[in-house]
Amino acid sequence: MTSQVALVGGTGKLGTIIHAVIDELEGFEVSRVLTSSSDLSELDGADLVVDASTPQISIDVVRAAVERGINILVATSGWSAERIALVRPLVEAAGTGAVFIPNFSLGSVLGSALAAAAAPFFGSAEIIEAHRETKIDSPSGTAVRTAELIAAARAEQGPVSAPHADQRARGQQVGSVPIHSLRRPGVVAKQEVILAGPGESLTFTHDTVDSALAYAPGIRLAVPFARDATGVFVGLENMIDIGIRA
Repeated sequence: MTSQVALVGGTGKLGTIIHAVIDELEGFEVSRVLTSSSDLSELDGADLVVDASTPQISIDVVRAAVERGINILVATSGWSAERIALVRPLVEAAGTGAVFIPNFSLGSVLGSALAAAAAPFFGSAEIIEAHRETKIDSPSGTAVRTAELIAAARAEQGPVSAPHADQRARGQQVGSVPIHSLRRPGVVAKQEVILAGPGESLTFTHDTVDSALAYAPGIRLAVPFARDATGVFVGLENMIDIGIRA
């Protein structure tokens, strides 16, 4: 039986990529495409909701899917651990599944995992992320997720050293990690995680140069996983064996 997918934000850049990938997935069909202004009653009857809308309405989409007993794959940015905690009880009470993917790129997921694995060995960690000027939110969901992973990996060591963090130019702290966001033309997505200790530094850099090509493998993994999931999951690391689960 073919699973019917309701795609919210399906006319946007990421939504268009997701739509194209689902069209090629066996056993799935995009049966309805919603925009950010659509009535969420259009979700009725779907087997899976995929949300690629905006940070402002994404929480309404998640709640609407959960209330209808429909699993949801959230590709919208802006979902920090604190925000996910707000909907986790709803998902668990409904017995549905909600899968949050900060970044569909396998390289990005691996880069963040490697940075988190190295973080306990360095006292300083900072993130610089860059996206095109049309990206609405900052810091990016990928940077927030990376900072959260670093903080979790350093649970025994405690917060990283972030001197003068009270100054606005020092970036926004997430889990004690300063994040610096660039929004400019000529870039798709780029993230640098810079770890530093006495006499040395270690930098992990991931650069997306073609989002359609970079995201397609992750989307192919995430859609079937989200359809069958029960509970809340964060990140592609739940679908590939890199030693991190969330």
